[in-house]
Amino acid sequence: MRYPTLLAAVALLAPAPLLAQALTPAENQKIDALVTKTLADTGVPSASIAVVRGGKIVLAKAYGKQFEGQKAPADPKLPYQIASVSKQFTAAAIQLLADQGKLSLDDTVSKYVPGITDGDQITLRQLLSHTSGLRDYWPQDYSFKAMATPTTPQGIVDRWAKAPLDFKPGTQWQYSNTGYVVAGMIVEKVSGQPLLQFLQTHVFRPLGMRALNQDKAVGPGFPQGYLRHALGPVRVETPAAPGWLYAAGELSMSPEDLAKWDVARMNRTLLPPKDWDEQETPVKLTDGSNTNYGLGVGVGTADGRRVVEHSGEAVGFLTENIVYPDDKAAVVVAVNAWFADAQSRIAKGISDIVLPAPEASAEDAAALDRTKRVYAQLQTGNLDRSLLTEDAAYYFTPTTLADYRTSLSPLGAPTKIEQSGRTRLRGGFVNRSYRVTYPGRMLRISTYAEPGPNGRIEQFLVSPAE
Repeated sequence: MRYPTLLAAVALLAPAPLLAQALTPAENQKIDALVTKTLADTGVPSASIAVVRGGKIVLAKAYGKQFEGQKAPADPKLPYQIASVSKQFTAAAIQLLADQGKLSLDDTVSKYVPGITDGDQITLRQLLSHTSGLRDYWPQDYSFKAMATPTTPQGIVDRWAKAPLDFKPGTQWQYSNTGYVVAGMIVEKVSGQPLLQFLQTHVFRPLGMRALNQDKAVGPGFPQGYLRHALGPVRVETPAAPGWLYAAGELSMSPEDLAKWDVARMNRTLLPPKDWDEQETPVKLTDGSNTNYGLGVGVGTADGRRVVEHSGEAVGFLTENIVYPDDKAAVVVAVNAWFADAQSRIAKGISDIVLPAPEASAEDAAALDRTKRVYAQLQTGNLDRSLLTEDAAYYFTPTTLADYRTSLSPLGAPTKIEQSGRTRLRGGFVNRSYRVTYPGRMLRISTYAEPGPNGRIEQFLVSPAE
């Protein structure tokens, strides 16, 4: 049940929010082709997806074999085990209790659950942000021996939360399912209700979501999990015994139902806006470094867009949930296998299909044109030095120019030169990076320039890239 994030700090400028609009026939065809090919490539039996655009669910569809003996087409209404995507709901439960004045996120764990190692030093906020230091009870990507036997939250706490801490609370980020088990126990103690019942009352029913305990979402009529050993045959997976997921990942729901929660997130409904903001604010460590994780969700940017994201891994299931709040868009992908990367591959591919390409600013466009000219000049060895600052002119010695010419000239004209990173300021200069594409190889250009459309070049370095 690890959290293999998709977030990456690669960005251009973010576009305006998308209008609520149905997918075009061409977009639907591209998504169908993407999912079908991915399942065929990976051997994953089925995928169920939901797409939000303009704050509305515009697609919910399922593909492939959801269980043995299936005769009807794949059903997008069936609930898949979403595993660690459940964590944001546990975090919301804690926040709702804080809104009711029944606890504080800065309370220590020992106030509610006794016997936990250094519980008087661990706060609820640290539980939810994976900065508590509590040892993770399930770092493996397979069912370990104990998971064949039923357990309870207290059983998990007794074995893992009473072990020595992996680090002093707040000093490191380390994914900890154990921390969320403790958080779930706190919800139940403070609210006087089972965690799932609390969430049904305060979250799922108000949003019209169907959510189940994954331990009960097994058997006829439910998606079946699958495994694969190396490149061997795809086999039916044996579910874990009851009790192992709990507040760290106990929920099963359809991608369409999960998308309803994503819509509430982007529209700031159901929870108070401050709670959504709190979930999406990256927690910082004691040394000031950024964890890129809030309360139950990863936060960052991808292709210039703000992203709120979490993945999930259950026994036989993988899920990817990506929300683009400023674009009013989201992509949910659930698969009934816990091998390969089908869920992330499909989610990224759908995002590329339904989101418009980031728009570059006029200055970025001008800088790209200048980069193309300078690159061509370096291939010939005839560099226009009026474009350079004093430092860049110092760098480009006759030897440097000769090396650029002799190494780049044989490559000929590139297929494409495009900006590959976010425009940013550093040291009084504007920093941009570019990707140079040739058949069979890639180069990177790193530039610094004076601000303004006619700013002189301070740096222009070309290097190999993947």
